[in-house]
Amino acid sequence: MAWLVLIVSGLLETVWAIALDRSAGFTRPLPTAVFGVAVTLSMLGLGYALRTIPVGTGYAVWVGIGAVGTVLVGMIALNEPASLPRIVCLLLVICGVAGLKYFH
Repeated sequence: MAWLVLIVSGLLETVWAIALDRSAGFTRPLPTAVFGVAVTLSMLGLGYALRTIPVGTGYAVWVGIGAVGTVLVGMIALNEPASLPRIVCLLLVICGVAGLKYFH
């Protein structure tokens, strides 16, 4: 259960990062509210997961999921560059996260 909560919390990190960008410095109410809810749920989930998953592994997996998700949303929906080197780097992050889970 802790791993599932950690994965969902990592996905919520992507949500709050994109909402933070869209909030325009907290001047737009809806993205600001989405940011507040997503960051709160993400942190609560991370805290719950770290009760059973070691902090180094859990935090790295959480950050990795959030980082990869945020970059993918940027490339797919926000017209950020999707170059081969960026994609290779994302794959390396995914391999690192998978490795941390596998060798946990």
